[in-house]
Parts: sequence; C-alpha cells; structure tokens
Amino acid sequence: MIVYTKSYFAEDLTGIIDLQKANLPANLTPEEIAKEGFVTVVHSVEDLKRMNAIEQSVIAKNDGKIIAYLIAMTPESKDDIPVLIPMFANFNTIKLHNKALSAYNYIVVGQVCVAKGFRGQGILDNCYAEYKKQFKRKYDFAITEIATKNLRSINAHKRIGFTEVCRYKVPHNEEWSIVIWEW
Repeated sequence: MIVYTKSYFAEDLTGIIDLQKANLPANLTPEEIAKEGFVTVVHSVEDLKRMNAIEQSVIAKNDGKIIAYLIAMTPESKDDIPVLIPMFANFNTIKLHNKALSAYNYIVVGQVCVAKGFRGQGILDNCYAEYKKQFKRKYDFAITEIATKNLRSINAHKRIGFTEVCRYKVPHNEEWSIVIWEW
C-alpha cells in the first residue's frame, strides 16, 4: 500500500538520498536517461536536514520504503546548495502578473523522483496533490527548474499544471526551463 506523507524521520532523508543516487546520470545508461529521466542535484543528508527544518519534503512510501519524493525548498535555503544558486538568481529576474517574483511567497520544488518500477502509475500526480495540500495555504505557488533535455520531467510537469515562465542557459550550454504551478 502506498502512503503519501512528509519526511518526518531521519530514515526518510536517507531513503530520499538512496533513490536520488539511483537516478543520477552517472548511474544510468544514455537510453534510461532519454526514456526515464534523471535527477541532477546531489544532496547530502545534512542538506536535507537543513531544508527539512524549514519545510518537510513530500514522500511516497510502499511497505515503508521511499518510492518517490518532492523536495521542499524555500528561498531561505538559496545559498545552501551551490549548484542551485543560478536558479535563485534567475528567479530574481522573473515577473509574474507584472510583479517581481520576489514579491511573492513561493516554495521551490527542489527535486522530484519516482522509483523505477513505480513510474506511470500516477504516483507523481499524487505526490504533487499532497504537496499542494501541504503548502497551498502558506505559499502563493510552487516553482522549479527542469533541464530541457529531461523530456519525461518536462512533460510530467506540464501534465500537473506547471507553465514555463523562463528559459536560460548555463556554461556548457545546458538549457533550463523555469516552471510555475499557480494554485
């Protein structure tokens, strides 16, 4: 039975790390990357503990094992993960409804992942429904960025209701799409 909840326990954070590691490009074949998607950022348990102290991530468990996660991150953590500093810098350049993004109270989806074998079963949709339930009253919207070459994630986020507000490139010409899910 799949349970959707928040990351309350230390073993939840290590479960997120284990699932993350299995889905990093270094641990996938080019075919898996193209078909299944991938995660980019490597977090430590300490990173997750710091973020979890502000907002707890949403997780899905099957028989006690983490099978999906949506990391909850706020602007308060913008300097904690160096690879994400450009994302937050780009957020500062975006306007939404003629207002600077910084004028809003938003939550960042720090990373999402569904375990192989559980994909295509609506688990991501259910995780996002839980994310919205947990954070809708406190935040104006959720925002994240997705590598444009990660087509599975781009399409999944469109299906959920995210809309693209900006694209940008980083060194080595990698392109990112910033998407917002307005509640």
